[in-house]
Amino acid sequence: MQLQLDGRHALVCGASQGIGRASAIELAALGASVTALARRAEALETLVRELPRTHAAQRHDFIVADVGDTAALRAQAASLAAAAPVHILVNNSGGPPPGSVLDANPEDFLAAWRQHLLACHTLAQAVVPGMRAAGWGRIVNVISTSVREPIPGIGVSNTTRGAVASWAKTLAGELAPYGITVNNVLPGSTRTPRIEQIVAARAQKSGKALLEVQQAMEAEVPMRRFAEPAEIAAAVAFLASPAASYITGVSLPVDGGRMRSL
Repeated sequence: MQLQLDGRHALVCGASQGIGRASAIELAALGASVTALARRAEALETLVRELPRTHAAQRHDFIVADVGDTAALRAQAASLAAAAPVHILVNNSGGPPPGSVLDANPEDFLAAWRQHLLACHTLAQAVVPGMRAAGWGRIVNVISTSVREPIPGIGVSNTTRGAVASWAKTLAGELAPYGITVNNVLPGSTRTPRIEQIVAARAQKSGKALLEVQQAMEAEVPMRRFAEPAEIAAAVAFLASPAASYITGVSLPVDGGRMRSL
């Protein structure tokens, strides 16, 4: 099975921590040159120093950017693509704050759409011309199992993630003739700052201890544990690899069997 990514350039968003960081490491280990994008320069500098280097031509770098600032993101992505065409785009960003959908303000939805749907779209517009020129490209969106089964207590996230999944499915059909695939990875509960936020919100609402809430959430997973970021990153890396050349338009759950739907 061909997994090597020598000669490919990957742009990985949300790379300062969690699934984004793990994805950057996995893609670099497969030979890709990685540009890591996030808001925290210090964390990105550390990551770039630690990324694997498997061959002499491999180069790693980072961009400090806020994916919620659409205009600035467009300019930064265009500059990067002009300097070094991007072959792999990993769209990944932290989820909106927890809360019921009915209690959400219109501004909450607008902020989430900028951070997720508009950021994905803006980055795709910047990098797809280079993918078309190469006749090869991969767009992998890290979303959530909530696109199949809405998760209680994260109403804005459920709504926004579903929109990203629909955007990706549409884009997959448009780009398939050019050798560009577009797929989604749907993580279940994963040991990241995001899951800590969700556990804390549920504990506060229920009055239960953090550990009790976490154990109850883990009990809902057939594997009886949360995922590690590297386990999600492995799916991202596979979909970005040559081995996944005939897979496009899919949403792949990586959730330890938690989802009950087919």
